[in-house]
Amino acid sequence: MMFYFFKGLRLLGQKGLKRFVLIPLLINLVLFFMAFYWMWQLLQSFIVHIQQWLPQWLHWLEYLLIPLGVMSLLLSFAYSFTMVANFIAAPFNGLLSEKTAALLSGKAIPEVSMRQFLHDAPRLLAREWQKLCYLLPRATILFILCLLIPVAGPFLWFFISAWFFSLQYLDYPFDNNKVSFSELRGQLRQAPALSLSFGSAVALFSMVPLLNLLVMPAAVCGATVLWCERFAEHYDPALQAPGARSYQKLNKYC
Repeated sequence: MMFYFFKGLRLLGQKGLKRFVLIPLLINLVLFFMAFYWMWQLLQSFIVHIQQWLPQWLHWLEYLLIPLGVMSLLLSFAYSFTMVANFIAAPFNGLLSEKTAALLSGKAIPEVSMRQFLHDAPRLLAREWQKLCYLLPRATILFILCLLIPVAGPFLWFFISAWFFSLQYLDYPFDNNKVSFSELRGQLRQAPALSLSFGSAVALFSMVPLLNLLVMPAAVCGATVLWCERFAEHYDPALQAPGARSYQKLNKYC
């Protein structure tokens, strides 16, 4: 559901999580200003191209095609920016998800040594590379389709991006619990409304300048809440035992 993203936003200010949010936020900040400058140049070229391409008698279509084109570029920008930012920040996002799950379970958030962080980083980056190999070819094909069908393209891009965002962020808690990427895809296919609604919230906020700086850490936290409430019991038999302290009961944080 969309409200899982908003739960993630509220968790960003929780004591014990702020320090794990800071580094992904700084990475987002640097990449955002670099990507925004590039997109602004691309957007100006796009508008000029549309104006030159349309014959005189079809200039009225500018009022339809330019807004749709801008929407496509915004969605493309949001997703490509997010892919790059997540790849760089993958070790920190995995750590943020782990600490969020600890907070939700009522456990003390343990300190992480540099040695432990460096030990986990290659595994997290390899998992991120696995996601890129899955998502990038599909995103490229989708982008070409959007160019061929300019009216329906942006809506198709948004729908598929929502699925991509769900995979991207839910992968952190799934990976922390040693669940494979193929198993993650299978679980999300069984709950399409749940995954697409969460991904839609991420996609919408990714298109809002400045606010999208908070999207990555908020989505990581929100995806972890979603894992704890909807998927954890399936993979952790201890949570199914009578009297077990279920994640669903720990709503005071979000």
